[in-house]
Amino acid sequence: MMNGTEGDRDRPGDEDRPGDDHVDRLRRQWAVELPDLDTEPMAILGRAFRLSNLVRPSIEATFADFGLDRGEFDVIATLRRSGTPYRLTPTEMYSALMISSGGLTHRLDRLEKAGLIRREKSPRDGRSVLVALSEAGAALAEKAFRTDMASEASFLQALDGKEREALAALLRKLIAGIENEQARGEDENAG
Repeated sequence: MMNGTEGDRDRPGDEDRPGDDHVDRLRRQWAVELPDLDTEPMAILGRAFRLSNLVRPSIEATFADFGLDRGEFDVIATLRRSGTPYRLTPTEMYSALMISSGGLTHRLDRLEKAGLIRREKSPRDGRSVLVALSEAGAALAEKAFRTDMASEASFLQALDGKEREALAALLRKLIAGIENEQARGEDENAG
C-alpha cells in the first residue's frame, strides 16, 4: 500500500513551473519514481499524442458540421484531391486511406446513400468498379477542407512562420525515419 492521501499534490515532481506543460509534469513525476529511466521520448511523442488529443475534438466537430465523420471526410477528400474526374478504384482508395476493404465499403455505402459519391463500372474493364465523387460531394469536400484548414491554422498561432516550417521539417524527418524502419522490418519478415 502506498503512503499518502489519494490526490495529494505535495509529492516531488508535482509542482507547476512557469512555461511547463502537461508532459513536463509527467516527466518530472516519472523522474522521481524511476530516476534511472530516460523519458526524453515522452518529451516528443508524448507531446505528439497530447497535441492529437487536444485538436481531435475540434477537427471532428468541423466535419460533423458538414454531416460527416472523419473517415467519411477522408474518402471524399481523397477523391477530390485526386483531380478530375475525381474517380479512383477501390484498391487506390485502400492504399490512400490505409483502411480495410470492409471499412471502406461501409463508408462508401453511407456516402453513396447521401449522394456524395457513386459507384461506376470501369470503362476499361466492365467487371471493375470506380468510385466517383458527385458534384455535391466535390463541393462538400472543398468546403469542409477549407473550413478544416482555417480551424487547424488557428491551433498554430503560437508559432511564427519559421517555427512552423522548422517543426514541419522535423516531423517529416521523424515520420520518414519511422516509416523506413517499419518498411525494413516488413521486408525482413517477408524474406
